Amino acid sequence: MKDYSVIASEYHSGYAKLAEEIPSATATFGRLVMEATAEGALSTKVKELIAFGIAISVRCDGCIAHHSQAVVKAGATRAEVAEMIGVAILMGGGPASVYGAEALRAYDEAASAAPGG
Repeated sequence: MKDYSVIASEYHSGYAKLAEEIPSATATFGRLVMEATAEGALSTKVKELIAFGIAISVRCDGCIAHHSQAVVKAGATRAEVAEMIGVAILMGGGPASVYGAEALRAYDEAASAAPGG
């Protein structure tokens, strides 16, 4: 069983080391993340749900770990995440169903670790 809080921590620490090697590229990517997920015509929550769905479709454990925490922070409910997983399965087929189940577990893990969770 995967521990998504550990996966997220390993991703973030690894990315910090990568940033030491390529600071300009990682800073540019960081600005892209902030701009792409900022409130606009779509809310940050909707944008994070989209990113979480893509993480499922591309079967990226680090992305699932990161975006499970981000959707919790953005205020997504378990029901919203579950519906998004249905769309990810629609677009990603059988492999997305496996990662969708993992993503829901990652969301539950992140939600229980969040303040008030």
